[in-house]
Amino acid sequence: MKKKDIVKLLQDYKQGTLSEEEAAAKIAEVPFEEMQFAEIDHHRELRQGMPEVIYAAGKTPEQVRDIFSSLYSHSDGNLLATRASREHYDKVLEKVPEAEYDETARLIYLDRDRSLQRDENHQILILTAGTSDVPVAEEARLTAYLFGNDVKTCYDCGVAGIHRLFAHLPEIKAANVIIVIAGMEGALASVVGGLTDKPVIAVPTSVGYGASFKGVAALLSMLNSCAMGVSVVNIDNGFGAGALASKINKLR
Repeated sequence: MKKKDIVKLLQDYKQGTLSEEEAAAKIAEVPFEEMQFAEIDHHRELRQGMPEVIYAAGKTPEQVRDIFSSLYSHSDGNLLATRASREHYDKVLEKVPEAEYDETARLIYLDRDRSLQRDENHQILILTAGTSDVPVAEEARLTAYLFGNDVKTCYDCGVAGIHRLFAHLPEIKAANVIIVIAGMEGALASVVGGLTDKPVIAVPTSVGYGASFKGVAALLSMLNSCAMGVSVVNIDNGFGAGALASKINKLR
């Protein structure tokens, strides 16, 4: 049930054209759609402000298409499918031709919610240690943007040339929430955490040679950060960082 349908239902109840029992019955209508291979949560937009996000990896192109199409019909907000391939996107276009695809971020998305107010005074900043971290950063950036945030990025400013980071001190000072994305030893999160009083969300990436253990080294380094106010999400989880940053950024 879309938000506007809930509003109409409440208006009808208030005006007396709908009884209390009828209103309760409509609200209690099945809040998810059974599709054999998925149970789509159509009430998530009402609870969390954003329709269910699809994790496309492991799903067939047809499954992603049908889930995306169902969410398109039953919600008003922006839509997002993460870890999606070009094959997934081609199928989605069959039913939702307005959908777009970001190949770097591996995201299928629909930017349709014109009610979102992106406040430049409450900005999310995304920093990466290197260019190899950009795909995860772009997943975080587009996620945060679609959730209704003003997002700025500064890429390739890691500790190997720390003067590059210091050149972005004005952006660091201006940000309301900072996402730091780094592989190798993951040291950038601690450095940034020591430069700001704002919350820092650290994202370890699987970038690095053998001893980085596909991101485990950066994960452990970030978890052991001595800088105050640094939280950590899972390896390569740009979506998780973008979604969390959005929730923090919208607290007033």
